[in-house]
Amino acid sequence: MSRENNWDWGMHNPSGCGISSLMSLKRKLFRGNLVVRSLDNMVERGNGLGAGYAGYGIYPEHEEQYAFHLMYENIDARNFTEEYLSRFFKIFDDEPIPTRPMPGIRTAPIFHRYFVLPTEEALGTNISEHAADEFVVRHVTEINSSQKGAFVVSSGKNMGVFKGVGFPADIGGFFRLDEYQGYCWIGHSRFPTNTPGWWGGAHPFTMLDTAIVHNGEISSYGINRRYIEMFGYRCTMMTDSEAIAYLFDFLHRKQRLPLELIPAIFSSQFWQNIDLMDEENKKLHETLRQVYGAALLNGPFAIVVGHRQGMFGLSDRVKLRPMIAARKDDVLYIASE
Repeated sequence: MSRENNWDWGMHNPSGCGISSLMSLKRKLFRGNLVVRSLDNMVERGNGLGAGYAGYGIYPEHEEQYAFHLMYENIDARNFTEEYLSRFFKIFDDEPIPTRPMPGIRTAPIFHRYFVLPTEEALGTNISEHAADEFVVRHVTEINSSQKGAFVVSSGKNMGVFKGVGFPADIGGFFRLDEYQGYCWIGHSRFPTNTPGWWGGAHPFTMLDTAIVHNGEISSYGINRRYIEMFGYRCTMMTDSEAIAYLFDFLHRKQRLPLELIPAIFSSQFWQNIDLMDEENKKLHETLRQVYGAALLNGPFAIVVGHRQGMFGLSDRVKLRPMIAARKDDVLYIASE
């Protein structure tokens, strides 16, 4: 479970990956093996060094609590992190994340999940949902950057991320996704090219209930990372996909921008196209580019974002990475390569 944060900050992570996602618009539940099977159809888009899934609606019995999925290198790391969590959170339930042996997975970290809320003492007088979210972000960031041998895989409500080193079918079987039911699933098959494949480096990357899967290369990673770290986020994974997850959390949750404006920031219009807009839209897009210019994603990419309000897909401005969307009955599908 070796981290990637010892790598040179000047490195980036170009990759060729596969994405598959599906969501019931009526929030009907379906098993996770559907997205596993769809990713397995494009197994050539990965090389066995990473695959992962995010499921939404999978913990209805704990829907008001933050579901922390953690991976540990050893028992000592788990004991130390659990002591840390107990100081700041009320733990309503915890258990090992169920797994099954898979031929393609020889070694794996320890996986455990916790259903928690910040304690009243830790939050103080500010008990709003925004304050609780910010409290969780702060402590997830602290664990991921400072707790040796521990990594928070996901921390949202009524959702969870399952990821690791292996092909999509290996990871789906290992985490027994056929036993989970959710209304939205996003999946990713990874092909890292110049950073090592490790369990924490697989997609999706998350912050609270936002999960990002990404196909391509963000050539603007350096400026994106420096920009987001100005606001207290810490990029420790040495991959551009992590920065996208934090940018989305910052823009939507902290800046409270509507979802409809996020694509206009991540994949903004060219200036010559903005000049052709009517005055109202021209002013809006000029302002977004001026205020959030450092959040522009450059390079070939296709991303799918899962969050509590649904999911959306986005590709780069000149479509250097393909993206296909379809709808059948009440189910929306988005895929890339």
